[in-house]
Order: sequence, then C-alpha cells, then structure tokens
Amino acid sequence: MKLLYNARIYTFDPRREVASALLVQHGRIQAVGGEELLEVPAERMDLQGKVVLPGLTDAHIHLQQYALALQKVDCQTATLEECLQRVAQRAAEARAGEWILGHGWDQNVWDLLQGGWPHAAHLDAVAQDRPVYLTAKSLHAAWANSAALARAGITAATPNPPNGEIQRDSQGRPTGILFEAAMNLVAAHIPQPTVASVAEAIQAAQAVLWKMGVTGVHDFDRRSCFLALQELHQHGELRLRVVKSVPVEDLEHAWAIGLRSGFGDDLLRIGPVKAFMDGALGPRTAAMFHPYEGEPDNRGILNMDGETLFEIARRAVEVGLAMAVHAIGDRANHEVLNVYAQLRRYEQEHGLPPLRHRIEHVQLLHPADTARLAQLHVIASMQPIHATSDMLMADRYWGERVRWAYAWRTQWEHGARLAFGSDAPVESPNPFLGLFAAITRRRPDGTGGPQGWVPQEKLTLRQALEAYTVGAAYAAGLEGRLGRLSPGYLADLIVLDNDPFDVPPEELLSTQPRATMVGGEWVWRSL
Repeated sequence: MKLLYNARIYTFDPRREVASALLVQHGRIQAVGGEELLEVPAERMDLQGKVVLPGLTDAHIHLQQYALALQKVDCQTATLEECLQRVAQRAAEARAGEWILGHGWDQNVWDLLQGGWPHAAHLDAVAQDRPVYLTAKSLHAAWANSAALARAGITAATPNPPNGEIQRDSQGRPTGILFEAAMNLVAAHIPQPTVASVAEAIQAAQAVLWKMGVTGVHDFDRRSCFLALQELHQHGELRLRVVKSVPVEDLEHAWAIGLRSGFGDDLLRIGPVKAFMDGALGPRTAAMFHPYEGEPDNRGILNMDGETLFEIARRAVEVGLAMAVHAIGDRANHEVLNVYAQLRRYEQEHGLPPLRHRIEHVQLLHPADTARLAQLHVIASMQPIHATSDMLMADRYWGERVRWAYAWRTQWEHGARLAFGSDAPVESPNPFLGLFAAITRRRPDGTGGPQGWVPQEKLTLRQALEAYTVGAAYAAGLEGRLGRLSPGYLADLIVLDNDPFDVPPEELLSTQPRATMVGGEWVWRSL
C-alpha cells in the first residue's frame, strides 16, 4: 500500500475536486482525502506540496509509426536545405542500396519554387544510389527519389491508383511526390520491420511518453503494431494503457470472429474501426464543399461516398464495434455526420446499443454542422496542436472558413464530448504542448497574436485537461475507472512541480512531470 501526501491533488471528481492525500493498493486508488489518511499504515511519500493530476491519455496516436519515427531521419526542418543535409548524413552512414527513411517534412514552411513542392532530384543529389522515402508531416503525402521510384516501377506511364495521385511535371514525368493511396506504390517495396523490432521500438517509445505524462493512448496503427503490443503485454513489458483500433480493411475478419469494442483488459483492449473519409490540409486533399483558395479546381479527395461508409458502419455495429472516421474537410465531416445520423437510427431500429462513435480530427465544419456531433452523441476526437501548426496554412487555403476550424469551444458549448490527442508522429505527443495550444491558440513564438488565432475557440485549462483525461476515458468506454483520481479508479497519475492552474500559459511549454505512475507503480520518477 502506498500513501502520497502533502500534495495538491486535482481529482477531476466533482464530489471532491481537491485533496491532499491519496492511498493506493493493488493498482487502484483506495481513498482520497486529507490528514485522516495519515493514520493508515502504508509506504509513505511526502510530495512536499507538489501537484498531482490524473494520468494523461493521447486519444489519437500512431504508436508504431511514432516509435519507428524516433529512429528515422527527422525531416521537420525550417528549410529544404537542412532536411537534405540530414538525409545526406544518413545516406553517408548507410550501406549501398539501403533504404533511407524519414518523416516530418512540410513544404508549406519551405521557401520553394516549382509550384511549392520538393523534387526527386533534390534527394538524388544527396543520396547517391540509395532509395529514399520521406513521409510528410501530415502522413498524407510522401517524397521519394529516383531510386525509390525505380524500385517501385513508377514511370510516366504508371496510372494514378484509386484515391491517390502521382504528382507529375509538365511533361508527365513523376516528380517524386506521392499523395494518399499513391504512397503505397513505393511503401510496399520497403522492407517491413519485424514484430520483434516493432515491439522493441514501442518499448523504448513508452518510456519517452511516460516522461511527458502520457499514461495511455488510443492507437490507430495496424496489424504489426497490435502483434507487437500483444507480445509486450504477454511478457509484462507493456506499461502503457492502449486502446487499439481495428483497420477498416480488417473489419470482415473482426466481424467473422465476433470481436467487439471493449474486449481485452485494462492494459490492452479493442477500440473502434478506423476508416478514412478524406485526406489532409497539408497536401490539400481534405474534402471541401468549395475549392481551396487560389486552387479553383481543387476540392480535395473524398475517399468514399456516404452509402459505402454506412455499409461499413452497419456491419461494424452488428457485432458491437464502434466507428472512428478520419474527416478533416467540411464536406468530409458533413458526409460522416450524415452517415452517423443514419447509423443512430439503425441502432435504435434494431435494438443495438448506441456505441461510442467518433470523428477523428474534425478540423473544419460547415456552420450548419457545428451542433450535430453533440446531437448525435458523436465524440470529437481532436488534436489542439494541429491548430497552431496549421493556422497559417488554414488561413491561406481556407480563407474565411477558418472561423469554424479546430472549433473546440464551439463543440464544448454544444455539449459534444472532447477527446484530445496529438496524431503523433504528425505532431509531438507532448500533451503540455497541446494544452498550451488549446488555451492560447498561438505558437510558442507568438504567432497567432496576443489573443490567439480565432480566439473564440480557446478553452480553459480545466476544459482542455478534461479532454485528455475524462473525455479520453469516455471515448474508450473506461469512464468508470480512468480519467479521475477517485476510489476504485486505476492509479494512473502524474506529479508536477508547479500548479498548471497557477502559472502563465508559457510555463506549460517547459513542463515535465517529476514522476508518472501507471497501475500503482512508478514507471518514471525524477523526484
């Protein structure tokens, strides 16, 4: 039994919001209170006035991709030249013919000519004969060199795949930029990591996440990630709570064996079926009602029609699988909401339980759709740090529509459940960076202005923290044992030196927990 005392404990339980002592036994919280708990015989830890919060959950992460990205070339640079220097350094260290993999480039922050995109020739000049494949920050585009295109057999004669595009120059030759499904043309030729290597990468990554205060994640990667997580769990090495989504392409397999959302235990459990309705803002493939500013012929890519999505969702709910649909553009979100309205009727007519359906990202809504998530009891799974990363790009390509972009406050006021995450490796999984974005809507360097970008949509710190705790727990169906520090709840918590409710927002940017507990055990401690 452990007793944490002499602390300021924010429980997020309306029955007792603040306490000074907390008793933990068998991985759960036994009691929350004050000096009366000092009479209980237990292993004691005097926290000397430090602050305790519930453990934070990243409600949208690509865990395998994030873990492996820690090993890749970091392409999130201020200039093209710096990115190329990093590729050149890795190429110099690599064996002849070895793949050079990287992630994080964003052409929107680079000062580029030739239509604003890098070219295969840039990589050819620094990588010799080594094939290079670099995923964009959005994960909805990739940049390959000539050697990689050759290995994939991509030529001027290669047709665009469904829901994808090979960018071409004025003579029809591939430039090296691949959008959406076209990325798979090259990715399919990259040697895949073994399950053991993925498990090793995730094991290392969970330690990084603990230091940020993350005690749980909702993962949206695929089969090899699930296999690796099971391997870690089986050997007692998984100490991060994971809600694991089912890729839509595996729905029929899940349906055939009767898998349902919530199956598993408190460390690893099945989440929703993940489907994609559109692309992303970065490569301008998010599906829009009206064209992108300055691109009169571009309204993005709608991956499927509403009828197709409904058939997928109907199949899922028949066995108790909730849905989580990626939707970024206003048209994509509108189509998904229409499907969810139809799905709610289907659940009711067939006596099925109303499942915890979600929209992932909800980056831009049509004004007529802003209240519909709450009306349909659909969870708004959003990533605050996207707003500050994307604000200049959103202004440029969405224009006046940005009033309803990343509209967290609007969703909160309508009564929708918010679950916050990072979309790592698209963004940093550090939740304190997300909290800063949520309450200021400006970048650390002040971009966005003193009042913040679209300041009407700022949240309070309490609201934002709830989206990382009780909101994420609700989305997972775990609100009865996660997200609060209350008797009977799992003992997941973090310890901070300073009270985030009592410091300037800028201090959140450098906040790092002094200790992180999962299931009653310290997984990270620098006290």
